[in-house]
Amino acid sequence: MSGDNEGQRSDWTDAGRGWVAQEAVFDAAFAPVTEAILTAARLTTGDRVLDVGCGSGTLLAAATAAGAEAVGVDISPTMVEAARRRVPAATVALADVQESDLLDVAPGRPFDRVVSRFGVMFFADPVAAFSRVRAAVADDATLVFACWRTREENPVFTRGTDVLTRRLPAAEPEADDAPGPTTFADPARLRAVLSAAGWAPTVAPFDFVCDYAAADPTGRSDGVEERLAVVLATSTGARARAVLEPGLGPDGWAALVEEVRADLRSHLDDDGALRMPGAVWLVTATPA
Repeated sequence: MSGDNEGQRSDWTDAGRGWVAQEAVFDAAFAPVTEAILTAARLTTGDRVLDVGCGSGTLLAAATAAGAEAVGVDISPTMVEAARRRVPAATVALADVQESDLLDVAPGRPFDRVVSRFGVMFFADPVAAFSRVRAAVADDATLVFACWRTREENPVFTRGTDVLTRRLPAAEPEADDAPGPTTFADPARLRAVLSAAGWAPTVAPFDFVCDYAAADPTGRSDGVEERLAVVLATSTGARARAVLEPGLGPDGWAALVEEVRADLRSHLDDDGALRMPGAVWLVTATPA
């Protein structure tokens, strides 16, 4: 029933370092998505909550604050270590959801709630993964997660980053259903996967604003440096530096980074802040 997720494990061990370093920026930019998940999940004291692809622990922190028993699972050792530091009250396990008996990974009663913010799109076999989750929940459980819609609807995938990617060799195109951020962009596929795994899903569009200026608690930043840090910290930025800097040299690389900065400045809104639209599916599901 399982698929090979070794590539994702390796990718997220490396990419996780950038996510952890820019945790505050991601949390600020994705705050509306976090709030939507938590509102739909209705976590309460005494709930047993599973966070799938828990990352550095944003939803785990919210779950423990609500008085829930929080359990996080992630495939990336980097993310697991960060989540354990951030939310010591939570149980955080290094495991591949599509291959693991989750009640063996985190012994206890079945889960009342399952949540995820952008953590469910990277399974080689998503039906296996969601079936494993289904096997670990109570009969009246609720699953709530957010996943990206299309790249065309989400400038977060390209703004600033495209200054780098257009200098790189063209990547091989991937199948629409390949593991990755937009693997569930097609809502029909998303419903089919969940139904095959034993869930009754509701899939609704959720539009929000990624506000990079919000990452500065002083309110003085326009968000450009915050977005630039994210661009350079992600796997695309790291690959661009590894491929391009040897040929450009330090000064040439610095000039290219300045091009990214200038591109971001060209997208400031009327208030002088870097904000961009975001488009996700907000999914709620119950055991079928």
